[in-house]
Amino acid sequence: MSDVASRAETLEAGTVPAAPSTPANGQAVRVLAVLSALMGFASISTDLYLPALPTMTEALRSEGGTMELTISGYLIGFSLGQLLWGPLGDRHGRRGPILAGLVLFVIGSAGCALSASAGEMIGWRVLQAVGACAGVVLARAMVRDLYAGARAAQMLSTLMTVMAIAPLLGPIVGGQILRLASWEAIFWTLVGVGVATLLAVLTLPETLPPERRNREPLGQAMARYLLLLRHRRVMGYAGAGGFFYGGMYAYIAGTPFAYISYYGVPAQLYGLLFAAGIVGIMVTNLVNARLVLRLGTVRLLRMGTAGAALSAVVLAVNAWTGWGGLAGLVVPLLLFVAMTGFIVANSIAGALASFPERAGAVSALVGAIHYGSGIIGSGLVGTFADGTPWPLGWVVALTGLGALASACLLVPATSPAGQE
Repeated sequence: MSDVASRAETLEAGTVPAAPSTPANGQAVRVLAVLSALMGFASISTDLYLPALPTMTEALRSEGGTMELTISGYLIGFSLGQLLWGPLGDRHGRRGPILAGLVLFVIGSAGCALSASAGEMIGWRVLQAVGACAGVVLARAMVRDLYAGARAAQMLSTLMTVMAIAPLLGPIVGGQILRLASWEAIFWTLVGVGVATLLAVLTLPETLPPERRNREPLGQAMARYLLLLRHRRVMGYAGAGGFFYGGMYAYIAGTPFAYISYYGVPAQLYGLLFAAGIVGIMVTNLVNARLVLRLGTVRLLRMGTAGAALSAVVLAVNAWTGWGGLAGLVVPLLLFVAMTGFIVANSIAGALASFPERAGAVSALVGAIHYGSGIIGSGLVGTFADGTPWPLGWVVALTGLGALASACLLVPATSPAGQE
């Protein structure tokens, strides 16, 4: 606890805290592991059941487009819930709200397992998401409690590399659970993950001491989101990440049907294709962590959004013409997804640097925009589903171009210290 508190006090004094000294520092390793697990909840809550979507469609007697709305419903709860947890974390500390969120996650996951219709499933997914987002938004704020500027982006990249194990294994494990048991067993597995993570959080030190907490009334804290929305740099970073998340969740919602239903890919092989994208994310996160202190968040963010836009346009052309068949979808999608390593950590760290004293609220707003865009992306794919990959292609193309425009037009070349 003393190590964490001392780094927080150093940050308050205006200097960048040092990274955990060595892997032998048991506390630093434990904190890193638990924060990675918390940040991975957004991925594992959806990725684990992706291979079961076609099976669930038949079991719950629903149309494919409706089952895709279980992803959109999750994103609604995830985006709006962050707006509540952020100010609560700034006011009451990080641990308590995270624990409360995990309890809601466990209840929502059990409800999903017991659902008898697509409508029930969507409702429980919303509750599941409201609980899951507490850990995600406040884990990011905890990183900002301890680190600043490009160092925060470096730590976020490290965390995202570790947490990428969840989406890497999620579809593979989900496919195996589906083969050995049933789609309900996937959600009971999430119940177990939630309980295990709750126990792990009890070992986590509090990173926001009482003297640094925001004591203003919750309603006033919520109203301050309007101030953040008028801040051009915050909106530039949030917009770049938000458009990209729209494309990512279009990919998550659209690929099970494009790969499995349209091209006949077995559910187990789908997990391997999905895992290939996660490997790309891990590689670019490692590269970002190495380069960000030298090149800065702005340059790497713009490079990532340019790569995302280019691959997205190629994807749209291939989806429209059918050129390349399955490979014509997989290759540009893998390139698009890989740009996560250059976009997400830098967009979050850049926004947090603008208002470090309100890290919880900024993290919540950025997260709400990110996942709110995901609602639109996955919702568009579900709404315009026509049995072909074309809706996936044009949605991803629009989001890639939007991310590039936000990074180039709204994020200034000169940012706060440590960001250039």
